[in-house]
Amino acid sequence: MAELSYRDTVRPEWIDYNGHLSEPYYVLVFGDATTFLMDTVGLGPKLSGSSLYTVEAHVRYLSEVGPAAELAVTTRVLDVGGKKVRLCHEMRVGEDLVATEEILAIHVTESRASPLPADIAERLRGYLNPVPDYAGRAIA
Repeated sequence: MAELSYRDTVRPEWIDYNGHLSEPYYVLVFGDATTFLMDTVGLGPKLSGSSLYTVEAHVRYLSEVGPAAELAVTTRVLDVGGKKVRLCHEMRVGEDLVATEEILAIHVTESRASPLPADIAERLRGYLNPVPDYAGRAIA
């Protein structure tokens, strides 16, 4: 099971009036982790002229994150097929799982959905992992 690990540090401007990481910054960090995945497999405007566009995302906020926390985001690819990629990000502070995000993304070239190039799809498949128990759930 290959995984990618992206790291970041909570900045002062990301802290809300309650003294914790504000909601949109979890998603910002997850977005940066997706960009890290794309860079790693050769996607992105500068590398391939194409990108992944998120078409659906499900975020779980599991624990509060404080100022200056060191964040580690593990990315796991769950499925690669045709034009679609499904992945999960898990955000940790130390050993504590603080948030997860499940994403369905579409490969896009020149603002249109397009099949993943074979070499990129193969690199993405190198990060395939079993689906975690929280993935695929709906909000009830």
